[in-house]
Amino acid sequence: MSEEVYGSVWDALADTEQEAANLKARSALLFEIRKVVLRWGLSQDEAAKRLGLTRPRTNDLLRGKLAKFSLDALVNIAAAARLEIEIRVKDAA
Repeated sequence: MSEEVYGSVWDALADTEQEAANLKARSALLFEIRKVVLRWGLSQDEAAKRLGLTRPRTNDLLRGKLAKFSLDALVNIAAAARLEIEIRVKDAA
């Protein structure tokens, strides 16, 4: 039995390179948004208002439910959280 080696957990979970790239970008955004929201020290209701989300949607965000957020949605949420997004593109190894 041979074992496959993956560059990341996202590469292992995704069916295509495109899907893996999307998962990596979404997870990085979700991680950074979650960090800043937790740093605010607000209730979920207050954080939801600041982000322009419902409380249940904010709960999904804070619980890391990546599948519930598109890349577009996370970019918008990051902007609402006053995060500056910088995109870096490089050749794959």
